[in-house]
Amino acid sequence: MSVSMRLLPVPIVVAGAFAVALVRCQAVAQHEEVGNRDDWQRPGAVMDALHIGPGTRVADIGAGTGYFTFHLAKRVGPAGRVYAVDVQQEALADIGRRASSDRLSQIITVRGTEEDPHLPPLSVDVVLVVNTYHELRAYDAMMEGFQRALKRGGLLAIIDCEAERGEPPDSYTQHHRVPSAAVRDEAIRNGFRFLRNEIGFVNPATPFSYWFFLVFERPS
Repeated sequence: MSVSMRLLPVPIVVAGAFAVALVRCQAVAQHEEVGNRDDWQRPGAVMDALHIGPGTRVADIGAGTGYFTFHLAKRVGPAGRVYAVDVQQEALADIGRRASSDRLSQIITVRGTEEDPHLPPLSVDVVLVVNTYHELRAYDAMMEGFQRALKRGGLLAIIDCEAERGEPPDSYTQHHRVPSAAVRDEAIRNGFRFLRNEIGFVNPATPFSYWFFLVFERPS
């Protein structure tokens, strides 16, 4: 579900900012893997912020084409584990073939559903949800699945396109964005502890400046 687009300048004016952001978020969702995604997604900075290194066990929720899955696999190495979770079997098959070709045995594909990521209990240190949360329907059920999968003290990271506070949930999927305040409230309601909103990785000259990066902890 994670997607990409070319870099675009961000206007300085505030008026109409969310309208511009909406157009860009929709473009991101419609032009997968176009342009140099590393320039604006900054996967290395994301992994650094979550202390992902050799031996870390991570779940990539909404793995899509495997963009983050393969970055994660290289970072965690053979001693780590990356669960590539998606509802689309075809996407998982593509990831599996590439993982086999690249001899990345640390990648495991998992067919999730809209209600359950189907991850093993206490199996991961980090659950990473990039450009996918706005697609979810059963928020509480998925949060429960994340809680089950995370080790005590594990991290839940949600990166998505910002929407105006109060935007109705039935518009999230259509507009490819979600209010960070709503995400924070849902995570806290489901037992997670809010840690921080990472801002250092955002490049103001790219569409990613309209995105948020929330980090939560499963209490130990």
